[in-house]
Amino acid sequence: MGTQTKIVVIKAKEIIYTGIFLVLGILLIVLLINMFGKGKEKKTETTSKYIPGVYSSTITLGENTLNVAVAVDEDTVSGVNIENLDETVTTMYPLLEPALNEINNQISVVDSVDDITYSKENQYTYIILNQAIKNALEQAQSKE
Repeated sequence: MGTQTKIVVIKAKEIIYTGIFLVLGILLIVLLINMFGKGKEKKTETTSKYIPGVYSSTITLGENTLNVAVAVDEDTVSGVNIENLDETVTTMYPLLEPALNEINNQISVVDSVDDITYSKENQYTYIILNQAIKNALEQAQSKE
């Protein structure tokens, strides 16, 4: 008796626009959660490969024991140096210093110590130095 029937007219364009904006809003919320959510914290914890510092490994050449010191940053090897290197060792092993210089030139360019290239003439010197560097890098990774 006193009730009147109300008719609501909704245009199809309005329904389509509302649906599109609703989908875009949900995608924006998901994108913001992925960008600023907890996943970001997990990535920053695992990005560093090494604990920064200088790590050493020993090599024995004849009767001489040499320390190979490897300086590392969080992600890269910054330099390799041989300690206890005196004139008698450089005289007995003349390829040691050029090999070390070549390793230092390549270490900042390559991703891994295994990627360092060397010539066949002095491959054994490179193999000894490469193994000493790997031993020092294992120390840099395991000190957590």
